[in-house]
Amino acid sequence: MIQSSINKIVISRGKEPYENTLEVLSHFDFSFLKGKKVLLKPNAGRIASYEKGITTHPEVIAGAIDFFRKFGVIAAVGESPISGVNTMEAFDITGIAKIAKERNCPLFDMDADKPIIKEIPNAKVLKSIKLCKKVSEFDFIVSIPVIKTHMHTGVTLSIKNMKGCLWARSKVLLHMFPEIAGFEDKPIDVAIADMSTILKPDFALIDGTICMEGMGPSAGTAKPMNMVIAGFNPFKTDAVACHIMGIDPEKVPHLKLGAQFNRTTLGLEGTEIIPSDWEKYIIQFALPPKDLVLEYPNITVFDKNSCSACQSSLYLFLKQYGTSILEYCQDGKLNIAIGKGHKTLPDNTLCIGNCTSSHKSKCPYIQGCPPVSSEILSLITGSRKFDIKDGTPE
Repeated sequence: MIQSSINKIVISRGKEPYENTLEVLSHFDFSFLKGKKVLLKPNAGRIASYEKGITTHPEVIAGAIDFFRKFGVIAAVGESPISGVNTMEAFDITGIAKIAKERNCPLFDMDADKPIIKEIPNAKVLKSIKLCKKVSEFDFIVSIPVIKTHMHTGVTLSIKNMKGCLWARSKVLLHMFPEIAGFEDKPIDVAIADMSTILKPDFALIDGTICMEGMGPSAGTAKPMNMVIAGFNPFKTDAVACHIMGIDPEKVPHLKLGAQFNRTTLGLEGTEIIPSDWEKYIIQFALPPKDLVLEYPNITVFDKNSCSACQSSLYLFLKQYGTSILEYCQDGKLNIAIGKGHKTLPDNTLCIGNCTSSHKSKCPYIQGCPPVSSEILSLITGSRKFDIKDGTPE
């Protein structure tokens, strides 16, 4: 039954998010799922509401729950958030908890149980993953991401959203690999492509109600698009979303490599896209800046394998305080380090986040995963006393 729809992608725009969701799903036959367990995997790993374009719109989840239940499936919503975020609090803030409670649909924290280890045959860099145990108990996975640009991976759509099925802090490991011989692409892109060979969605339901452009996945600008995109082939569905964003999917490394590793393509030849005039929906998204501190010539950032959480925090901090903080710095200049793997750093480099803790004996250090802007500001301005000798706040 999937085969008859494998090359079909459907877009609905202009209705309410609930109706857009029902519209796209109605074009597909899910009768084969009767009695099966279906995991609905949103993008809900941060304490943020859908209005900001960061998390999945709750009405898209509501539409998915209602639609799939018509086929007699056992539906549940699960998430494993970024480090430091409580899953159930995130569900509450995003509005997903409310719609799930109204429908008596189970919500669960994927990190609640110990993980299972899954080996990845023929992997280029990511040899195994720690998979949230609950994920393995489902027969069918629907990835329900938000359309967003991403500072590390170009975009984050249905394939990248599956990284949220990795257990707890094991997600961070995908940011930690060194450069890979024979690959021009960043290690994180290769790692996501490796992951996709054993962990990809069975169906992509992409929420384009309120998207994000610029410094995604969390520090960008909300971009209302009022659409939902769906398809069985997650690579081709992501490719259509890329085109709508004005982005060539072949230039998104984790999608290009993932398609190769999974023996599919990102090309849309032979793909039925509904409506046929879908290209009218294309609107160029602003891309993430290539350099975080181009606006701040007196600030140097040493970034070694940082994750998007730390980069987002730093970006938001600089956006708010990037000019005013320099009056507190020697010679009006500031060095900042984020990420793991720095062998040496200039003296007095401000080390931000737990991954830089190996330098706290010699450099100012602020812990956190990620630290919040107010704590970084306090350390720089001196409202927290700092002992340069041992690198820890008093």
